[in-house]
Amino acid sequence: MNNIYDCYTLNNGVQIPCVAYGTYKAADGDNADIIRMAIEAGYRYFDTASFYGTETYLAEAVQNSKLPRESFFFASKVWKTEMGYDETKAAFQRTLDHLNTTYLDLYLIHWPLPDPDCKEWSQLDLETWRAMEELYQSGKVRAIGFSNFLPHHMENIIQNCRVMPAVDQIEFHPGYTQEATLSYCQKHHIQVQAWSPIGRARVLKDPLIVELAAKYQVSAAQICLRFAVQKGVIPLPKSSSIERMKQNQDLFSFEISAEDMYRLDTMPPTGWSGEHPDRQRVYF
Repeated sequence: MNNIYDCYTLNNGVQIPCVAYGTYKAADGDNADIIRMAIEAGYRYFDTASFYGTETYLAEAVQNSKLPRESFFFASKVWKTEMGYDETKAAFQRTLDHLNTTYLDLYLIHWPLPDPDCKEWSQLDLETWRAMEELYQSGKVRAIGFSNFLPHHMENIIQNCRVMPAVDQIEFHPGYTQEATLSYCQKHHIQVQAWSPIGRARVLKDPLIVELAAKYQVSAAQICLRFAVQKGVIPLPKSSSIERMKQNQDLFSFEISAEDMYRLDTMPPTGWSGEHPDRQRVYF
């Protein structure tokens, strides 16, 4: 990978850019300004979700850019309250309407359980996946997959699916790499993406991250993002500053050494969001 436009090939042959812009909280000002800046900064792969409330703002920013729809890679997600066969079909259509498009490049199930106490999650996931498969087979979405699915959640689908999942989007950053899930996905040729790829302040201020940022003469965020790139994981950074947007794309002018990658791989656990699909949210 030499720039943010270089692509991985998903298990169905679809090309997916190696870096995306995450739109969570990107419209807190109730306007499309931040997403417009991201387009100006050069991003073309945008990750959104019905839950984020950013789909309409992404559509507005893309329309104002005057660039063709085909220049962009759109990913969105079906939320916990929209799961199920009929509900997923309806949610997908709402997303198309919000994005002012006739197709998605990628559609994901946002969480495997609507809540940790759900006993019927495995059947609910299968019904949701059946709708996803039909959307895929109709040509309305180019690839389908998951977000926040762990190996036992994915196994439920893989043992019963007609269309293999292409992507799993998970929390991933130094100090929280979810190696079991990463290994499972690599074994099954499922592309891993990283939400929260730079973690939080606890990660950016970690002594090792600070040391490596100085060593490679880059920012702490760039160390975290480059770590994902070298692990073959697609990072989804988000920023409201055009300077940081551009900085977060500058991941290809340096390479973290094998020794330093091992050090990052073996960092003490840090920066976890508190989100886990099988547990109640933990607040720090």
